[in-house]
Amino acid sequence: GLLSRLQTSTVPTLPSSKSFSQNIPSCLWKLGRLNHVAIAVPDLQKAQSLYKDVLGAQVSETVALPEHGVYTVFVELGNTKLELLHPLGEKSPIASFLQKNKTGGMHHICIEVDDIKAAMTELKKKKIRILSEEPKIGAHGKPVIFLHPKDCHGVLVELEQA
Repeated sequence: GLLSRLQTSTVPTLPSSKSFSQNIPSCLWKLGRLNHVAIAVPDLQKAQSLYKDVLGAQVSETVALPEHGVYTVFVELGNTKLELLHPLGEKSPIASFLQKNKTGGMHHICIEVDDIKAAMTELKKKKIRILSEEPKIGAHGKPVIFLHPKDCHGVLVELEQA
């Protein structure tokens, strides 16, 4: 019957992780863990209240980062963080993001790397655009760079020195 047909049907399989990893060229740098997912919010106090008062998360104080044109708040999760972003000044990239996305939304993901300079060199060779010539100091006091979303399947990717 149906069960025997399901049991004998062929399901395409992905290559094993061993053979898959053999196709990845070795790099002089390594990706690390997901550091945070950043969310642009039109009302920072309301967003802080949602995560702290409604969901019970540990929420940091608001920190101004003038070099990046943002106010930032971190929401601690068990294995990563959320970064709430709100515009600081009229030239803030978050202000333009919120003009297009009135209720806010996911802005970028941040992944740690063990050698940000080596990552920059290699990514440039691979035609991945980096949105600054040199790393800037990010919210955690560590060097960060951003990769162009058009080169990363529509996702703004931040790399942070681990």
